[in-house]
Amino acid sequence: MRPCSTLLFDLDGTLVDAFTTIHRAYQHTLPLFGRPAPTMAEVRRAVGGGIGKAMAHFLPPELIPAAVQAHTDYTSRILLEDVILLPGALELVRAQHTQGLKLAVYTNKHAGYARRICTHLGLDPFLSGVFGAGDTPWLKPSREFSAHVLHALGADAATTLLIGDSPFDVATGHNAGFPCWCVTTGTHDAAQLTAAGADRVLPDLIAVAQELA
Repeated sequence: MRPCSTLLFDLDGTLVDAFTTIHRAYQHTLPLFGRPAPTMAEVRRAVGGGIGKAMAHFLPPELIPAAVQAHTDYTSRILLEDVILLPGALELVRAQHTQGLKLAVYTNKHAGYARRICTHLGLDPFLSGVFGAGDTPWLKPSREFSAHVLHALGADAATTLLIGDSPFDVATGHNAGFPCWCVTTGTHDAAQLTAAGADRVLPDLIAVAQELA
């Protein structure tokens, strides 16, 4: 493995399990627009590229702005009720921070929500930044969004590693010029992540910690 001084982490499905919250928000929102409440599996298949793209799996374009607003408003009310750290998350970020690496969260989740979650779950002391939707005009896998994140951190793509859980994360890393390791604790399984071109596929953050040790 090449030298690494910056670790970027996706949030949902990578560091935290927020799928109960996400599912509840879709169950609340879609019936407001005449659609049945989705299953957890349907929501898992939809998410990853930002809420607009996810909502497009369920609704026509003309309904998406209003549905996104309804989803956002409801999520704000329940945001911290169900979210939990995934196994090994706190231990990994603490250990890497202690070793002198610069750590940040890099997500397509609403930036304000991502920051609230990181604060709530005790990640703030180990993070140099939390970057999400709304911080810039871009979303992952845009090269411009990655450039913004690296500039804000004073980081170099040549010594950066992204840990994620989806093909969006893989494309993000490859577009920006840094590798992406994926865990299977989120939206995609090992075969899907391998097919997407992940540089490594690992079962969880405990395995990531072992590889980085």
